[in-house]
This record gives sequence, structure tokens and C-alpha cells, in this order.
Amino acid sequence: MVLKLLASCLFICLVYVPLAVARIRYHKWDVKYELKSPDCYKKLVITINGGSPGPTIFAQQGDTIIVEVTNKLFTDGVTIHWHGIQQFGTPWSDGRGGVTQCPIVPGDTFKYEFKVERAGTYLYHAHYGMQRDAGLYGSIQVSLPDGVSEPFAYDYDRSIILDDWYHKSISEQAVGLSSIPFVWVGEPQSLLIQGKGKFDCSSVPSPAGVCNVSNPECSPYSITVIPGKIYRLRVASLTSLSSLSFQIEGHDMTVVEADGHYVEPFVVKNLFIYSGETYSVLIKADQEPSRNYWMTTNVVSRPPNTTNGLAILNYYPNHPLQSPTTVPPHGPIWNDTAPRFAQSLAIKARQGFILAPPPTSDRVIVFLNTQNLVNGYFHWSVNNVSYTVPDTPFLIALKLKLGHVFDQTPPPNGYDFVNYDIYNVAKNKNGTTSNGIYRLDFKTTVDIILQNANTMTPNNSETHAWHLHGHDFWVLGYGTGKFDMYKDPKNYNLVNPIMKNTVPLHPYGWTALRFKADNPGVWAFHCHIEPHLFTGMGVVFEEGIDKVGDLPSSIMGCGRTRGFGRRP
Repeated sequence: MVLKLLASCLFICLVYVPLAVARIRYHKWDVKYELKSPDCYKKLVITINGGSPGPTIFAQQGDTIIVEVTNKLFTDGVTIHWHGIQQFGTPWSDGRGGVTQCPIVPGDTFKYEFKVERAGTYLYHAHYGMQRDAGLYGSIQVSLPDGVSEPFAYDYDRSIILDDWYHKSISEQAVGLSSIPFVWVGEPQSLLIQGKGKFDCSSVPSPAGVCNVSNPECSPYSITVIPGKIYRLRVASLTSLSSLSFQIEGHDMTVVEADGHYVEPFVVKNLFIYSGETYSVLIKADQEPSRNYWMTTNVVSRPPNTTNGLAILNYYPNHPLQSPTTVPPHGPIWNDTAPRFAQSLAIKARQGFILAPPPTSDRVIVFLNTQNLVNGYFHWSVNNVSYTVPDTPFLIALKLKLGHVFDQTPPPNGYDFVNYDIYNVAKNKNGTTSNGIYRLDFKTTVDIILQNANTMTPNNSETHAWHLHGHDFWVLGYGTGKFDMYKDPKNYNLVNPIMKNTVPLHPYGWTALRFKADNPGVWAFHCHIEPHLFTGMGVVFEEGIDKVGDLPSSIMGCGRTRGFGRRP
């Protein structure tokens, strides 16, 4: 009798114990211009529901996120990219204007809907024109399912987005980049930590009321910590131009996650971070608790012409805005490439969480990063070809078989690596433009070699940050000088390479990546430095387009789809 009762109870428990179910996370956003003073200097900022950065999206692995975006920018279209979210089954929600959708027209509402498949730290940001630079961005935090633990322990979780900030409007920057004579955007006026910075108002004349250092909008960002506790800081960069170093006075940082993948832990005094990257670091509040400490960020890889960004690590119960009496840490020297290169090499997949890459690839594409002239206009390019955006987004054109709306000639798979001198200005600076795409055989393995070179300025090779939509890739290796296709692959890390979605390309160096073309759709791969992308430094991959489901009519309405009905 007792056994029967136990069996009955076990059956009932197995049937009726509630299982963890995926949730729907719904957000409704108004995107509009507002006058803000994030660094004490008032200018037009693109906000989400009145704020910049926008609201953090919190979700759990397996959840579906729905964001209804209403464009209230009066005259400008807008799209939003969910940076690091792979969009399996929903390529039309990737948010790259001209690639996966038409822009959301002023006054219209567009619904993004997608599933978050992997726990980790991600971002969202505008991906139309240069709108990201105007403040339209935010964080995405995806946690593990209930009952599943991270492979590291911490007490509290915080997010920090680093950004560089310009006082010129994005329209003025875009016009300068598109003009003869070419007008470069120059160095940023400020560095922001979680949307807050401090510009020296006395450094330039400005009309009354435009710059005010006492404006509470530009009070330093402050994170409050309890002495003795361990904090997970999710540090992300969405800079327009700058590579950065981030440091916390008196505190070591243990790197444990990169772009949603667990890292074999290593300790740093300063974290090098490039536009589009995300990291989780652990810090312990183990310093003298009677005072606060500085958090700082500074520009590396470019001559420093921007004041360091400052924030406060507030030890409870000190006042959150009590400035430390110490001198803020300055960070490393801007032109010392060795420690930046060393950090890139140090990032490996954590033991127990290694997803080994395929041992070989089916295709190798080499992308020479160059600066070119096209009919007298300055462009950034790959293989001397500058990418242009078609009027009809590629996803729509390919799915509807509108082959005539973009160039059907595929871009080059490489460059003249035997004769090209990466250390000097090219003898022929001229390049071309194209909106042709790379067609990848579905489920094949692709290697990408990013090769850096000299720009059109003597003795100058810039740091680039490359981001791949729709995929994570294995980082097989980094090197200096010109990539040797016969020797360098022998040294690839095929044992524990980290997987990422954004990776740096160091000056006069190369970076090798491998990914599987297993996500049906059309995906951008581009430099995440905004003026470089704006002037053509990117490509587009197509894979498995015949396996993409019916396209929602809401992504149409531009180019050859104007008559297709913009909204259902």
C-alpha cells in the first residue's frame, strides 16, 4: 500500500511539477531627438523613451524578445541592430538597414521579434546612417535558465557601456565624410561611461547655456558596491572611432566572459576593448572602504586628444558622488601595441565550455583593409572595393529573386599578396565601389583572414574592429606583418579558441577567423568603426536563402518594394 502511494505521488510530482518555460519580454519604445547634455555640452541626442543609453533588456536564455519601435525622428528613417543575437529563423529582425530591412519611416512603428538562444552580454544600437553616434544604443543581459549556474561566482551584476562622444551632429559628420575636400570627423570631444562624461567648457567658446559643468545630466556615473562582495561588471564598447582601455583604481579585474562565451579566467589591471565588444570581469570590493575609487577609460591606438572618461566606484556607505582624493589612473600608453596584442592572444575558451572548430575549412577569403580614393572621394575598403548599400535590401531582393537591383559580380576573394606592400602607402590609391555579395554554400566552413595595411597617410595603420552579424566565429589566431597562407595556418589554435562576434585587427597585423555558414539569411560583416563603415568598409554574406521563410511585409517599402505594402 505504501509503495503504491509513493508511486502515485512520484507520478503526480513528475506530471505536475512546473517546468521552466520561455517567456515573452515585451518592450515599447519611442525613438526621438532630444536636447541632452551627456558631457555637459548640449546637443541633439537620439533617445529611447527619453533616455540615452536606452533601457537595458533583461531576458533568460530561450526567451522571446518583442520590441515595438516607433520612429519619432520627424525626417529620418531608423533601424536597430541586436548586436550578438544570431537571429536563427528571424533574419529580418537583424536590423541592418539596406541588408535585412527597409528603414522605419518617421511616424511608423515596427515590431522586432526574436529569440535569445545564448546567455551572455550583448548590445543593441542604431544601424542606419551614423545614428549610433547620436546615442541610440543600450545593453542586453541574457541569464541562464533557472537552476543552471555560471562557472564563476559573484554577488551582484552591473552593466557599463563605454562610448566616445562628438559635439558635431551626425549629419555634419556624414556630409564631411562624403565631400570633396574630405572632412575627417576628428577625435571625439569626450569619453562617456554609461552615458556620462565631463567636457571642459572653458576649452572652447560656446553660446550661453550650451555648456554647463554643473548640469546634473553630466554628473559622473557611479556604481555602489558593498565592501567584501564580488561584482560582475559587464563592460561593453560602442565607440564611434576609439579603441579604449578601462581600469579601476586599486582593483584587479578577472576576465570571465567575452561576447557571450566563457573565457579561461585571467587577471588584468586594465581591459583593452574595441567597438562592439563585450566582456564580463569580476572585481572584489576589497579595498579601504572609507573612500571611493576612480573608474577611468582612455583612448589607445590613436594619439590621445580626448580627456579620459571618469566614473566612480562607490564604497557603501560613502556618498555615491564623493570624488576620490587620488589622481585617476591614466591607463597605458596609447601607442604601445604589445600589451593589446598580448590580451588578444590571452583570450581562450574556458575549460569545460570549449566548442572545438572544424579542423579544416571549405573556403578561405582574405580581406585587405585599405583606404582608397574613388573618383576623388575618400573611402575605407576591403580588397580595394568600397561597399555600398542598395535601395532594395539584399534579403528582400534575394528572396524575391530581384537580382537586377544589385551587382551580380562577386567581390574579390583576396588581393595581390605577393606584390602588395602593407607597410607603405599604396602606389595606386584608387579603388572601386560595389554592392555585390559573397555567396556561401550552406553549412560550409569559411575562413576569413583580415589583413591590415598602411592607410593613405605614411606610417599609419589603424586599428579596426570587425563584427559579424548572424554568427559567432572562432578566433584562430593573430599575427604581425603579412599573413603567410602556407605557414601561418600551421599555428592556428584549434584546441581552445574563443568564439566571438567582434574582433580587433591590430596595426600592420592579421586576424584569422572561422565560422560555419549555417544560418539562412543575408548577413553583414563590417568594421564597427562608424566613419569606416559609413564610407564602405564592409561586405555582405548570403547563405541558405532558399531556406528563409516567408518575409514579413513590414520589412518592405523601399527601393523596388515600394508598392508591396510597408505595413500589414
